[in-house]
Amino acid sequence: MVSSDCPFCSRITSLSGQPDPDVVWRFPHSVALLGTWQHYHGYCILVSRRHATELSVLPDAERRAYLDEMCLLARAIELCFRPYKLNYELLGNQVPHLHWHLFPRYFDDPERLKPVWLALDRAESDSSLRGRLEIGPGDRKTTAATLRRQLQAMGAPTA
Repeated sequence: MVSSDCPFCSRITSLSGQPDPDVVWRFPHSVALLGTWQHYHGYCILVSRRHATELSVLPDAERRAYLDEMCLLARAIELCFRPYKLNYELLGNQVPHLHWHLFPRYFDDPERLKPVWLALDRAESDSSLRGRLEIGPGDRKTTAATLRRQLQAMGAPTA
């Protein structure tokens, strides 16, 4: 269930019993983390508690529960921050552990019609762009707390 050389497995293991300001919610089958790129205000990563590289390897009931948790997180982002669109990405090319990227997209983003990854790739070599993409309209603590309150109000399950 856990891989010793996986950064997400290590992160989830390190969360037990310790407060982490980037943890938005501890679902039964996943953990929602506030993502780095808060230019996309409310951006979160939903990491599976089970180490798996593909959705298809999860048992049916666990896969459905994981997807339900993703939809709850998505709904919370939509209700809190009102993006015009939410982009869902399940890649795993760099870290082969199931995790969804939920990127809220806003009308005031000049690159709103382009994939997020184009800007993030540029940010790897442009520290000024990286700094702009990391900062959102609110501070990280407030953004995470807003999402937590919404998930609580929605009756989201916890682990």
